[in-house]
Amino acid sequence: MTIDLHAHSTASDGTESPAELVAAARAAGVTMLAITDHDTTAGWAEAVEAAVRLGVQLVRGIEISCSRDHRSIHLLGYLPDPDDPRLAAELARARDSRVTRMDRIIERMADDGIPVTVEEVRAQVAPGATLGRPHLADALVAKGIVEDRDAAFRDLLHDGSKYYVGHYAPDPATAIALVRDAGGVPVLAHPFAMRTATISDELVEELAAAGLAGLEAHHRDHEPGDVERALRLADRHDLVVTGSSDYHGTGKLNRLGEHTTDPREWSRIVEQSHGVKVVQP
Repeated sequence: MTIDLHAHSTASDGTESPAELVAAARAAGVTMLAITDHDTTAGWAEAVEAAVRLGVQLVRGIEISCSRDHRSIHLLGYLPDPDDPRLAAELARARDSRVTRMDRIIERMADDGIPVTVEEVRAQVAPGATLGRPHLADALVAKGIVEDRDAAFRDLLHDGSKYYVGHYAPDPATAIALVRDAGGVPVLAHPFAMRTATISDELVEELAAAGLAGLEAHHRDHEPGDVERALRLADRHDLVVTGSSDYHGTGKLNRLGEHTTDPREWSRIVEQSHGVKVVQP
């Protein structure tokens, strides 16, 4: 079994529809895929239909953008109940915050003579999708200002950029509690990647005590030393170890199935869940 537990569709900042994402997973030999769009479950229904039709087991999940001391922390939530009122309200608040944030980023770019408009960014967003910086990156690519998404983030849109504007994001401990209360299983995404704030050992210990279930150890943005650190912390705090592609489609190097999760670790996640079930073809 090939298990990839982190992938995005056009419901957030991926470039393929949920159905196309499932089809791409099947073509890549992935037998179990998690759809984990940012702060939304909007892609679930389409992905479910495609998974049943194409013979791929589907894990319904989300990636929640969190923050602690102005540091960006990403939390994956597997198999939560999307109708849980507190979780749904928190995700809606985060999505709404992204809209006003985009206006302010574009204003800062305009002050420096970078010619991109809100309308051009919205043209890159699929209906019902969560607005995000990758859509701004796509607008910059479309206008020939940068070559691709990677270049846009490297040169203009990274967290340390003069154009960076934050958006509402819950504390990770709060998000862990929300996922758990909704029957889901919370796992820290790429905790030691340089593109997000590197998480301290002390924070991992704190979040483990708060209900964190696992660490995404095997990820393209982790160096060998980061993987070793994640494995050591997982062993110390009895956390699940996952691996995944963090696939977004075109414009990024990540490829489906390039990092995977051991079926025994996946079984530990299932044992802790009581929200929605894995979709079986």
